Amino acid sequence: MAAKLPYQATTATGDRLDFEFPLHGETGDPVRVSQMLSAVLGTLDREVKLDPSTSNGDLLQAMAMALAVRCAMLSGDEEMAEAMTRQLLDQAFAAGRAVERQSPTAGHA
Repeated sequence: MAAKLPYQATTATGDRLDFEFPLHGETGDPVRVSQMLSAVLGTLDREVKLDPSTSNGDLLQAMAMALAVRCAMLSGDEEMAEAMTRQLLDQAFAAGRAVERQSPTAGHA
């Protein structure tokens, strides 16, 4: 069974998302993976706060381009890097579809 990375994210509206991301068999440091994910998401949050009119499509497009740039920067077999990236994306999307979402309780005291 593949190792999992539990990860929690909070939306701008306060919803909490609990993920269980499968880790690749050759993951070097799960803690570092979690730290980099938090850094990327934090940067995106700051950028969107600078310009709240940023569309989800523009954000996703920039992330897709960043993946392509990082793959091109790797030395070695480009096709293997692209195939691994697609595999990792498929697994991450599957984890996203299984996410547990908890919304904050609204009401008056």
